[in-house]
Amino acid sequence: MSNLLQGLNIYLIGMMGSGKTTISKHLARSLDYRFIDTDQTIEAIAKKPISAIFEREGEAYFRELETKVLGELSAYTRSVVSTGGGIIQQQINWSYLRQGLIIWLDVDLETLKKRVASDRTRPLANKLESLLETRRPLYAQADIHISIKPEQAPEELSTQIIDIIPTVLKSQV
Repeated sequence: MSNLLQGLNIYLIGMMGSGKTTISKHLARSLDYRFIDTDQTIEAIAKKPISAIFEREGEAYFRELETKVLGELSAYTRSVVSTGGGIIQQQINWSYLRQGLIIWLDVDLETLKKRVASDRTRPLANKLESLLETRRPLYAQADIHISIKPEQAPEELSTQIIDIIPTVLKSQV
């Protein structure tokens, strides 16, 4: 698989609560790639949680930071990058994402609601339904679309992604 990817980065996109971070970790381990989470990177740089960035500086400022971080990370190779749910809303971010392989983790609304219901660290969790409706056409631009069932384990999904990657890479060559 590593030969086929030739160092190409893999970007996981999808709504908050879709499992991007967890699945990215498994995928990175399976591919012997580095794991990077854009939200964790932003928090490390800002030295505060994303909820505090939203509260103090606002969403627009957060999105600027997100774009800067993605731009820096896109220069790396052999990375599985877990992105923030809204990263696809900025057109410039697509130019960075397109340098790698983009995988959309698609989870139904009811499952997302259950997953984020008690998580107070997600500043936009109360807008889940409208965000999903707005973002769905953008997520659909991904190279690979994975529809996730609630009972699927991260390891199973990681294997499923690895099985699909060669079919997509062959069609891109």
